[in-house]
Amino acid sequence: MTDVRAQRRIAAELMGVGINRVLIKEEFLGRVALALTRSDVGKLITSGAITKRRVVGTSRRRARERHHKHKRGQRKGPGSRKGSKNARENQKRVWINKIRAQRKYLRKLRDEGYLTPHTYRKLYLQAKGNLFRSVRYLHNYIAERDLASKKLPPFQR
Repeated sequence: MTDVRAQRRIAAELMGVGINRVLIKEEFLGRVALALTRSDVGKLITSGAITKRRVVGTSRRRARERHHKHKRGQRKGPGSRKGSKNARENQKRVWINKIRAQRKYLRKLRDEGYLTPHTYRKLYLQAKGNLFRSVRYLHNYIAERDLASKKLPPFQR
């Protein structure tokens, strides 16, 4: 086997890569061994006898799949959870979203004439006291107890 360590080092410098990325083709080994100057090695690089290896990076395919599944709400089972329920979903934020939706629904019913101001105030305070877990439960509560002054439309989100 011919010794081409010097040529490999010169080629690495000329191509601006590390020694291990310099690739010398088998059929040109004899010509490369005879190249003594930097210009000789440069000519071999331009002719294609000496090339550089591609950098092999980490593939992002699996990461993209995982990200896509997270966006769809998958990979969230008990085995994937580390924090407590409150750490994963802020209870204050949950309450804010829930009470805003209920108050908005109550306002809408009052403005459209389904609730009297007295009934509205009573239901408002019950919502504040966390009696209803969702807008749907609030709607069902009003319908079951006939609290609406006229027939409620069917519930829709």
